[in-house]
Amino acid sequence: MNNTTKKYQNNFIGQIINKDFKEDDKLSLHTRFPPEPNGYLHIGHAKSICLNFELAKIYNGKCNLRFDDTNPLKENIKYINAIQEDINWLGYKWHNNIHYSSEYFSKLYKYAKELIKKGLAYVDQLTKEQIREYRGTLKKPGKNSPYRDRTIQENIELFQKMKKGEFSEGEACLRAKIDMESPFIIMRDPVIYRIIFTKHHQTKKEWCIYPMYDFAHCLSDSIEGITHSLCTLEFQDNKFLYNWILKNTSVEKHPKQYEFSRLNLEFCILSKRKLSILIKKNVIKGWDDPRIPTLSGLKRKGYTPSSIRSFCEKIGITKQNSLIEFSMLEHCIRKELNKTAIRTMAVLEPIKIFLYNLDENHREIFTVPNHPKKPELGTHEILFTNIVYIDRSDFKEKYNKKYKKLKLGGEIRLRYAYVIKAEKIEKDKYDNIIQITCYCDINTLGKKSKNNKNPSVIHWISIKNVFPAEFRIYNHLFNIKNPEREKNFISYINPNSLIIKMGFIEKKVGKKIIKKIGETFFQFERIGYFCLDNIDSEKNKLVFNRTVGLRDLWNPEK
Repeated sequence: MNNTTKKYQNNFIGQIINKDFKEDDKLSLHTRFPPEPNGYLHIGHAKSICLNFELAKIYNGKCNLRFDDTNPLKENIKYINAIQEDINWLGYKWHNNIHYSSEYFSKLYKYAKELIKKGLAYVDQLTKEQIREYRGTLKKPGKNSPYRDRTIQENIELFQKMKKGEFSEGEACLRAKIDMESPFIIMRDPVIYRIIFTKHHQTKKEWCIYPMYDFAHCLSDSIEGITHSLCTLEFQDNKFLYNWILKNTSVEKHPKQYEFSRLNLEFCILSKRKLSILIKKNVIKGWDDPRIPTLSGLKRKGYTPSSIRSFCEKIGITKQNSLIEFSMLEHCIRKELNKTAIRTMAVLEPIKIFLYNLDENHREIFTVPNHPKKPELGTHEILFTNIVYIDRSDFKEKYNKKYKKLKLGGEIRLRYAYVIKAEKIEKDKYDNIIQITCYCDINTLGKKSKNNKNPSVIHWISIKNVFPAEFRIYNHLFNIKNPEREKNFISYINPNSLIIKMGFIEKKVGKKIIKKIGETFFQFERIGYFCLDNIDSEKNKLVFNRTVGLRDLWNPEK
């Protein structure tokens, strides 16, 4: 039994399933992942995807992909395609064909009529505002609609008129007749059908009445033979309606619903509605913006399917709501890239170093490892000349005693090369440093300096070995840990969520990338882990997104 199997079998849902198998030796586990096609999947959906698909795999069962497409006003075929791509990217394959709630519309209509004939549903003509007012509050019971006592025959005729399009939108709806004084508001005669005159992406113009999510969801589960319907805690009260509908219709199979805590991630918004607002207000550039936790955004940022599966496994499945540290997610991708990412050097904010004691034709080739601990990943060559670039952040004109990088009169080692000493600086008319003149101690290749036996090490690139690149440094989109709680969440946007640097990578590395553009991951030494942005990169300028920094901030003992 591997760790993944143990994790999923030992959580409370796995324990329930184990018990169910002991009580029914003929049980065949059947789960489903039922997204609404009204947006892109995010890391919270990944938690549910992993749970449903992993359980099906562990128990030799099946997992369906079903689009709960009951609201054509918000749905789009592009979301359907993106969701399929994301699930495949995560490494999962659904059972047989894709399912849609819309393929059961005829059956759902019959079940609705069945409730009417049993006196358990009625056509209501209150407005939306009146329905909300009549429903009451948590402290105040609801009151019956004046249309609640219509005869069965009258309700059947009115429901058929709804189906034929003889009512306008909002003029009538079908409600379940349950209990307007129920302590659970969901049970106070919920709407189960409404009128929408919009073309549906699957059924086109065949229907103008559409079942509500709660009505379609449980019946679709039953029709597909789902045994365990797993959802998040916000649907806990909906279980009462879920079971009521199954009990009062003639469906043969009654799935069991179990709830687990949804994923709440630090510094993130997971609400599709709020993410849509961020896109509309141009706060972010789209559903694949690397600053948001959609799967397409995380993928573009450089997260791998295995790192996301590892994260979902680590956070576990419980009934306890909590705010998960973002550093845990970063730990998962950093741990993976530390093993697989090619090491190379990049300079994000170039400043010129002139090594005055070397000839202008000085040229050396150093062979360096692609990974310090993995010789099987090979080596590559770097060029050393009398003019190199270093990062501007690695030199300070004004400094204190604790400053360990390059400074006037101080020594530093160039990674894989020599110790150099800064002797003079040149500035432009705006007082910006444009060149640092240094002495290169040619006796220090692989050896210690006489004056400084243990100088700090910085990265560099020869001026004759540069390839232009754009570096996108992504930080948290929000500057508070739990923006989801805030009504005016946009006011907490981090103005430094994206910082763009224009610099260089090694020429040979850049040319190799152009020849074979794909998922390419690097550790730019001393800077962080980066991936190539396949969307915005061009032949003459590559774009790299920072996936994660080098420092691991997650403490598993917390």
